Amino acid sequence: MNKTIEIIVAPNGQTRVETQGFVGSECRDASRFIEQALGQQTDELLKAEFHQTVSNQQQIRQGE
Repeated sequence: MNKTIEIIVAPNGQTRVETQGFVGSECRDASRFIEQALGQQTDELLKAEFHQTVSNQQQIRQGE
């Protein structure tokens, strides 16, 4: 899966950063510079991939 960082801007100016294709805490590392540029973080929703380790993802892909 490709790694992407998506920035969604609502009509009211509120922004949301979503990462895809990252495993574990690497999503935070990859998006940190964007979040810092956008300002204060008010909320965080962690996806299931955040709680996976690299080895778990490799095992899942091998089982597909």
